[in-house]
Amino acid sequence: MDQTDVPCLALSPRLCMALRMPITRLTLENFRNYGRARLDIDGNFVVLTGNNGAGKTNILEAVSMLAPGRGLRRAALSDIARSDGPGDFSAAAHSGPHIFGTGIDASAPHRRLTRINGKTAATSDLSDYLAIIWLTPAMDRLFIENAAGRRNFLDRLVTALFSGHARDVARYENARRERGRLLGDDKAVDPRWIDAIESQMAEAGTELHLARTRLIAALNQQLRSDAGSVFPTPELTLSGEVFSSGAAFASALRQNRPRDRAAGRSLTGPHRSDLVIRHAEKDQPASQCSTGEQKAMLFAIVLSHAQLIADRSNAPPVLLLDEVTAHLDAHRRATLFSRLIDSGSQVWLTGTDAELFTGIGAPLCHFHVNGGRLSRL
Repeated sequence: MDQTDVPCLALSPRLCMALRMPITRLTLENFRNYGRARLDIDGNFVVLTGNNGAGKTNILEAVSMLAPGRGLRRAALSDIARSDGPGDFSAAAHSGPHIFGTGIDASAPHRRLTRINGKTAATSDLSDYLAIIWLTPAMDRLFIENAAGRRNFLDRLVTALFSGHARDVARYENARRERGRLLGDDKAVDPRWIDAIESQMAEAGTELHLARTRLIAALNQQLRSDAGSVFPTPELTLSGEVFSSGAAFASALRQNRPRDRAAGRSLTGPHRSDLVIRHAEKDQPASQCSTGEQKAMLFAIVLSHAQLIADRSNAPPVLLLDEVTAHLDAHRRATLFSRLIDSGSQVWLTGTDAELFTGIGAPLCHFHVNGGRLSRL
């Protein structure tokens, strides 16, 4: 049986979606241009409108911080704190019976703190409670910039299906940094210590590579099923060196120690992979397509991914779509809204013109944003 035909629960023993529910309240303190803010949400569509610079994207960034990683702007933590505030910030959400939040304390502005249901937690644990995917204008260059951005995008898609993926990514990166430190240490290091670190790196790296390939297989199947809409059909592949097992990966790391020591970094592993995307109908690399085609392929990926999650679970992702309707004609906007409704996802949308969202055709929470102040319409 092809792995894409296996029911979702069979794809990974660590698939965990039972805790995931939509956000019903978002509270901010000293976040960007917000001193204090609270949004009570009672629907699947949240629309934020207002002038440029009013703080709409800041709300989406706050939601994105409720996921593993550095958020949709990938900003330094100290830059997120309100410029005229005390130096701390927090973003917290209610989701069903759960309360979770993240932020910094002014006394340690570079250390991120995360709490889930009143208890200190690892940031990677947030993936058990929310799966968050976003599209921003800055991502229009995703296909032509460096591979790191595409890996981050892919890992968010994977985490939405396999919540344990975020922990594997964190374990892998921690082991990779520790291995680099040990290889660069001028003092004699017990080889058994490096062996242990490489075993951890190989185990986590094998798991995260497997999850990536499974997601890509399932998503390609969904994209082919959705073909024929107003959006083009992307075809995804994963480039990079592949090992048959964790033991083979660990062996390669052991053999490559001299080379990696000289380079000052690990030159083998899934941190070197790249997400390769082609325009299926034109059989053309996405990097060679027009800007409009690239944007449309991003829409297609996110919409098919949301549908994949909806079909295989009861926990569709939260989608953050920043200024995505501004450059779509009426027909494509209607298609976008229809597919978002069908996915069952909670969708957060921003725009300067409220009329762009009149065709949603579903109940929505509409907030006007003006200089860090929110008013519900």
